[in-house]
Amino acid sequence: MKKFSLAAVAMASALTFACTAHAAEGNPFGLVYKDAITENVKGKVNIHPVTYTLNGLKIAANVYTPAGYEATKKYPAVVVAHPNGGVKEQVAGLYAQRLAEKGYITIAADAAYQGASEGQPRNVDNPYYRTEDIHGMADYISSYPGVDAARLGVLGICGGGGYTLNAAKSDKRFKAVATLSMFNSGQVRRNGYMNTQLDSIQQRLKEASDARIKELAGDISYSGNIDFDALTDESISKIPTDLYREGMIYYGRTHRHPNSTFRYTTSSLMDLMSWDATDNIELINVPLLMMAGEKADSLYMTEEAFEKATGTKDKELFKIPGATHIQTYFVPEYVDKAVAKLTEFYGKNLK
Repeated sequence: MKKFSLAAVAMASALTFACTAHAAEGNPFGLVYKDAITENVKGKVNIHPVTYTLNGLKIAANVYTPAGYEATKKYPAVVVAHPNGGVKEQVAGLYAQRLAEKGYITIAADAAYQGASEGQPRNVDNPYYRTEDIHGMADYISSYPGVDAARLGVLGICGGGGYTLNAAKSDKRFKAVATLSMFNSGQVRRNGYMNTQLDSIQQRLKEASDARIKELAGDISYSGNIDFDALTDESISKIPTDLYREGMIYYGRTHRHPNSTFRYTTSSLMDLMSWDATDNIELINVPLLMMAGEKADSLYMTEEAFEKATGTKDKELFKIPGATHIQTYFVPEYVDKAVAKLTEFYGKNLK
């Protein structure tokens, strides 16, 4: 496993923190990414906080409209699904804003049971719910003023990428499907990251089943609890994988948001561990773009899914040179490369 330079990431993190800390504290829309919108200005890209109902729950979302937006015109649109533990104000918002700058109406919503959206108990991570979140965003944005519902695309990031693949298997409203740093939540919860927990699958399923019994009595147990305030440079440096090590810095420091958390109900594992983002992936029959960092230790999940996606002949695997998983979330060089590729992809397929 490759060595990690904490000093290098600490320096990059410090620079990023200087750009994002103010946004986290003072951005009127709660956005925590660099160059986020701070006010709506006529003639420029604007953000519109909205809510809508999905399966009886109020969903919180942000819609981004392009510069010079006019409700009487027709625009292509893109649905953006956030990572596991993430919220719409982080990387999903960044990509939604950048795509709006390219002329798309975009939407980024907090998943049900997560972020600012409704749902009890909190932080359920159920593949069915997360897939429904993507269908729900498509429902809402398809009838938004100015949207041409016949030109609808989708972008899923990290865990949202796995759920996007699942949604796109059946949702033929999506004419172009893209993922960034795709994370197959079912595979990882079942086998462990990089297949490191194969010997404890049955034990963890038993724990999830026991947790469900306790939930009936109102006792909610959680997995993935992280105290970001307790993280030290030393403890972060000992994390052996790029994804989780750099993720601690991104979510816990540089792009921290009060609604963002790694935790999920332990009972969620009953559904997660018996699910896989690549099951029936051949049902995707539209153009598919899968992007991931060339140096990401999560790259194997994108490569596996790409190989299995045999239902479309119009597919491309784009490895972002030099990037790790988390770096595709915020490092300008890598974000620019991803946005350029997305602009080319959607431009071609959402004409």
